[in-house]
Amino acid sequence: MARQAPKYEFLPEEKTKEMLKLFKGERTGWVQVGSQKWFFPYRYTEQGAGFYNFEARPDDTWIVTYPRSGTTWTQELVWLLSNNLDFETAGKQYLTERFPFFEFSMFQHPEVTKNLVEMNKDNAAKELCLKVAKPGYEVIASMPSPRFIKTHFPFSLLPGILDVGCKIIYVARNPKDVAVSWYHLNLSATTQGYVGDFATFWDYFENDLTAWSPYWTHLKEAWALKDHPNLLFLFYEEMKHDFLKTIKKVAKFLNKTYTDEQLSKLVDYLDIKNFRDNKMVNNADLKNIGVMKHGDFIRKGRNGEWKEVFTPEIAARADKWIEANLKDTDLRFPVFNYDN
Repeated sequence: MARQAPKYEFLPEEKTKEMLKLFKGERTGWVQVGSQKWFFPYRYTEQGAGFYNFEARPDDTWIVTYPRSGTTWTQELVWLLSNNLDFETAGKQYLTERFPFFEFSMFQHPEVTKNLVEMNKDNAAKELCLKVAKPGYEVIASMPSPRFIKTHFPFSLLPGILDVGCKIIYVARNPKDVAVSWYHLNLSATTQGYVGDFATFWDYFENDLTAWSPYWTHLKEAWALKDHPNLLFLFYEEMKHDFLKTIKKVAKFLNKTYTDEQLSKLVDYLDIKNFRDNKMVNNADLKNIGVMKHGDFIRKGRNGEWKEVFTPEIAARADKWIEANLKDTDLRFPVFNYDN
């Protein structure tokens, strides 16, 4: 029996008109879902129930994150550890095929999809344009097990993946660095099409008006589940500080064992300098069809980049916002020396 998906309401008309001028990838508007007011484009009204009632399998492996929290890095790590370090396949098949993005279809406005199809005359390119617009719950349902699935949905909107025994890895990242990376992706992705400045974007982010927000509720839902045996909670900052330690932790969680020599090779393969140049993970397939307008999906991967972008005023606002939202939780972000 299908579960009743959370109710939603459309964003007020005045705010919608304001945001449509800045987020060109959306042409209709946005909804706020459930009591937490999760923020999504209008296509949630058509597809939300399908995602909420998706049939997960016990041998599924899920990566759950708020956007720009080290998701892609973690995906490739998990896929390789789960598949006996099959670098050959990883080097030939796009990560988007091996580890599909569950709800990406919600961000394919029909008008944007139509434009992409018209831009891409090659049959294979047209097919990819249409495929990314097809609901992820349909695409993934047809995949053989074991399946590897990426999502930015919060746990309260996911289809009971803990209940059926899936392996789940959640990655959290400091909101200042998340916001900077999220801003750059919104600028470069036609699905977002943001044309404003960072100060305006921060205002939307802080006030839970960017996709998959509210940020803090997203993290706190996962943090409350951190001791569940099928969930591994990671911090991006820890991954950057001691990646080998993280790899060993993830391998243990996945019940996989590798030699030191194998792990050394994996560390080198996933080094950010090599990772950024890897077309199989850097969304080259989506860039080729125009989903990414400019720039790379994988950016610098640095901690502390926010210092180069925030004004003193925004930094002060952010610190106050962070302090207020950490009062009711023991969640704390690890602090290490920032990258040079």
